[in-house]
Amino acid sequence: MIRVLDLADVATAERVLVVQRLAYAVEAALIGFDGIPPLHEDLAGLMASEEHWLGRYSGDGELVAAVAYELPDPETVEISRLVVDPAHARRGHGRALLDQLDVMEPRRVSLVSTGTANAPATSLYLSRGYSASGVVEIAPGITITQFCRVRSCSKP
Repeated sequence: MIRVLDLADVATAERVLVVQRLAYAVEAALIGFDGIPPLHEDLAGLMASEEHWLGRYSGDGELVAAVAYELPDPETVEISRLVVDPAHARRGHGRALLDQLDVMEPRRVSLVSTGTANAPATSLYLSRGYSASGVVEIAPGITITQFCRVRSCSKP
């Protein structure tokens, strides 16, 4: 089940924070860099986020994955975070959240970035039609790859 998340709810925000820290710890190990800002975010910082959030729940009602996104303009959705509890990884939770986001926000342009060495995330984005659009060095020897997907305009 996928639901809109309200991070003003302390219990929801606490669970998102746990999943986020677990997920970004995995990415930090993959890319060899633990300076990923969400890895060190506290509850107050997360609750102050102005991002939109969707969460995916397991059959027993536990939040196992979340996606945060922003809408910088009428044509663009920018995915700012996609986190999956490592205990629930590789079960389609991230893909399901991205699919739902496409339904809820069918914008022409979709942007996302991830650590260049994060092969699972890179594979997911490429499999969903994203193309690498740039590489940025965030620390000596550590890069993130930016991805973009542009949908064709629909014909009436």
